[in-house]
Amino acid sequence: MTTIPRSATPKGNGCQAIAANRFRRRLRDLAIGIGVSIAFVAGPAGAQALVADLSSHLIAITTGFTGAQVVLFGTVERQGDVAVVVEGPPHDVVVRRKDRMAGVWINSLALAFDQVPSFYSLATSRPLDLLVEPAVLTRHALDLDHLRLVPRTPVSPEKAAAFRAALIRNKQAAGLYSVAPNPVIFLGQRLFRTSLFFPANVPTGNYMISVYLLNDGNVVSAQTTPLVISKVGFSADIFDFAEHESILYGVASVIVAVALGWLAGVIFRKV
Repeated sequence: MTTIPRSATPKGNGCQAIAANRFRRRLRDLAIGIGVSIAFVAGPAGAQALVADLSSHLIAITTGFTGAQVVLFGTVERQGDVAVVVEGPPHDVVVRRKDRMAGVWINSLALAFDQVPSFYSLATSRPLDLLVEPAVLTRHALDLDHLRLVPRTPVSPEKAAAFRAALIRNKQAAGLYSVAPNPVIFLGQRLFRTSLFFPANVPTGNYMISVYLLNDGNVVSAQTTPLVISKVGFSADIFDFAEHESILYGVASVIVAVALGWLAGVIFRKV
């Protein structure tokens, strides 16, 4: 067997490797779609009308993370439209309104909301207003206008609506709330797919991906699939240390800052 030296390796191998990786990803996506179809066809007569799965159930956030994309595949037993909702772990949010007083902008009013989804996205095969009635949208929290955002304290409907709209605007400005950025595409009559994008500032935690089959103005079938977004590696260790040992983390930060300042002074003194 003849060994090819590193210097003799063709320059085109890098391009070939990239092409091979792209081919493997496409082959993986195709295999998932075929697997979902086979599961549907091979299932019993009473099988679910909707079957869906993700190309990955874990998104690992490492140093230099710039966002991630997950492919969702599925198949339907009967004709209809599909809506895909992604909800991040809930948290409490306080929305503050600023007013100008004596030439200075200050926080004048505040309203707290409990159990607000930290992330929300919606993708559909067709516009929702052509598919279902408003009552169905409210029941399943489809679309931002029907998202369940309840104030912690009772307030007037007008005030609640104003603060609710501000909350949604803030989430959209941060890229955490979006509607139909990537529509659901049918590949034939039964197989469908969509791409779910998560930005670089996506919160960590357990996510729920809900897939709905819509027909005749109603939800005829639904399925929920979990997704985990977690920090890994050195950045995760630093985050856990700061979260669980906040006092030691603060002391260590001060020590490191002082040491770096002393070292910089020594270096510039010699220069």
